[in-house]
This record gives sequence, C-alpha cells and structure tokens, in this order.
Amino acid sequence: MTNRRLARLVSLCALLALLASACSSSSETADVPTTTTTAAVEEATTTTTAAEADTTTTEAPESTEAPEAESTDAFGDVTAAIDGFVTERELNGAALVVVDREDGVIYEEYFGEFSADRISLIASSSKMISAGVLLKLQEEGLLDIDAPIADQVDWATGNPEITPAQLVSNSSGLVGLGPNLLYGPYICQWGPNESLDACATAVFTSTDDDADQITPDTEFRYGGAQWQVAGAVAESVSGKTWAQLIDEIYVQPCGVDSLGYINLGSVVSVSGYPSVFGGDPNSVAVSANPTIEGGAHITALDYGELLLMHLRGGACGDAQVLSQESLDTMHADRVADVYGGDAGSADTGYGMGWWVDRDTGRISDGGAWGTVPWLDLDDGYGAYLVIEEESSTGQALKTQIEELVHTAVTGS
Repeated sequence: MTNRRLARLVSLCALLALLASACSSSSETADVPTTTTTAAVEEATTTTTAAEADTTTTEAPESTEAPEAESTDAFGDVTAAIDGFVTERELNGAALVVVDREDGVIYEEYFGEFSADRISLIASSSKMISAGVLLKLQEEGLLDIDAPIADQVDWATGNPEITPAQLVSNSSGLVGLGPNLLYGPYICQWGPNESLDACATAVFTSTDDDADQITPDTEFRYGGAQWQVAGAVAESVSGKTWAQLIDEIYVQPCGVDSLGYINLGSVVSVSGYPSVFGGDPNSVAVSANPTIEGGAHITALDYGELLLMHLRGGACGDAQVLSQESLDTMHADRVADVYGGDAGSADTGYGMGWWVDRDTGRISDGGAWGTVPWLDLDDGYGAYLVIEEESSTGQALKTQIEELVHTAVTGS
C-alpha cells in the first residue's frame, strides 16, 4: 500500500471515529390556499294557484366569508427546519424519507442538489443491512449466529470462541476502529484488491493482534475488521459472493436497485465526503473485498423501503425478506442482555447493526457522512435522513427534526 493511499485512509479515521460516540421531488412545500366562499344570491319564486297568480320573492342573504382553512401539511415544520439547516450550513443538499407501518411512505422531500435518483455512500448506515444478511442465512439453516465460527468455516480456528453474533454486535473482542483505524494486523480491510475470504483468514490467523484482543462479550468495540470477518463467514457458508447475497436478499424482493457495496479504500478523500464517487457506483471498480460495515450506497427512497420492511414483519410486498424473529434479534439491546454492557454511555445500547436509545426506545444506525436512519418500533414509523457531509452534522440535523417528525407522524 502506498504512502499516498495511507494518507487518504487517515482521513476516514476522523470521520468514522465520530460514530463511536454515538440518510415529493420538490424542496419547497406549496402554500395551502385560503378558501373563501360567497353565498349565492338565490331568487325563489312561488307560484300560487292560477286563481291567485301572485308571485313572492325572497331576498338573498348577505354574503359571508368562510374562515380560513387550516394547513394540512403535518410536516411543514420538518421541511422548514431542514431547509433552514441546509442553507445555514451551506450544504449541497439533503433528503428525508419517512415511512409508516400502515401507510407506507408518508413523506419524501429533497433539498439543494438532492433528488429522488441521487445515490449516496452511507458509511456505517450499512451495518443494519449487513447484519440482516447473517440473520437470513441463519433462517436458511446455513449459519448459527451463536455458534463458534470455527465450527462453521475452516479458516477460523485461530479464534475458536468468536461467534457471528459477536461480530455484528461489535463484541467479538477483536480490535475495532479505535484507537487506530489503520491497525496494522487488519489493514487488509481497506484493500480493494483483497478478497473477503483472504482478509478474514489474515485477521483470524494473525498473532500480531494477540496482545490487543480481549475475551468476546466483555466489551463494546465499534466497527473494524470484525465486520469483514462477518462478510467472509456469509460467503463461506452460502457459497455466494457478498454482491450475490445482497442482490438475492434485498435488491430483488424489495426492488432497491440502487443498493450495492464498494470497498471504501477505493474512494476515501483527503477530507469530507468522497466526491470521487460522484453518485455513480460504476465509477468505482468492483471489489471482492467490499467494506461490510460501511461500503453500501443507495438512494433515500430505497433505504426507506428497507426501513419499511423492518416495520412490516420483514416483508417487502409479498416477499418475506426476514422473519420477525430475526428482526427482534437485530433490534434487541444485545450488549445489555448478554454481558451487561453499553455502547459508550449508560443510555446507549447496541443490537446487531442498530444503536439502541435506552431512553426513547428508538433504534438508529448513523453513518460517518451524515446519514441517520431511525425506527420508532412502538409507534410504527421510521425515518432516513441523508446528507453528504460528516457524522456530527447529520446528528445535529437529526436532533433538530427528530421530535418534529414524531409529532408529524403521531400528532403528539
């Protein structure tokens, strides 16, 4: 790996590290017109019998004006808040999609340069998608997420205790993204010319990480090569590539054609969102080593479809993508349930690909470049906010609109 490539990768550290502390085609809403009614002048003529032939007229009532109609735009405050934020921060744009368990997509709005067909890199908002792949393989009898990987693939004997569930809950004991994104023994995770199988084998056979590993299910360590290992496990037990699994599990049944994965080592910029991506997945060479924890790209509406699947018992239309049991497993606060841990603070837990807000009960999966999906499972709705900036900016906007969205959906 060249020094230039390493310099580029260093910038990703600052972006992804932020995650450890913790994405209508018009950007304007039309004014609701005032409704004014004027009573018509009505002339009634009463004809009596022919003998009386007398005509009576009634005077028309005075014209009256109906009261001004109230706006029915429940999301007006949400739209205004995002529009103001984008303008104030001088962002290139934003998008928000809100979905409801019963009513489907109930809000879809784009700001600035963003439009319905814009494909964005979503960094760690990939995690809930990736974790779902392993749960699907368990449903198919190809994988046991709670059994040691060493019992299921032939390259995992170097770490005989680690399970798939530990990998995708950031609890494997392997070194995470911090404190060193470019941790030497795991550098293969950033190599677009590697393969998932080769990278996972290198991670599990390395002895250079022995002093830095800890016992599984004792501490939350966010991200890193443990997710590459999870992807390699999925490929090994299924006999399919990660791209094939994503296509079969999500793209085809849900119609989310914009979903795919790249290796982030191909696009990382000196700073900020990788502009070299340009919204075109075809601009990036296909890699056999896609970044499982953070390499997905997708449109806002397609991500909304995946959130809707999570709200509808795992179904996309008539297709059953995941079982409710698998969803419950992903959504649960595993780090609390299994080892009494937390995800960096006492009020934050973690499931499988999902952060758990222990105060509100909502779950989320924020990404380094400002994408923030969240689900309110109790009230049956989800939202996906996407910008192309950085995690702290996306989280700041989410903080501004989260309760506005809640009020717009629930009326309370």
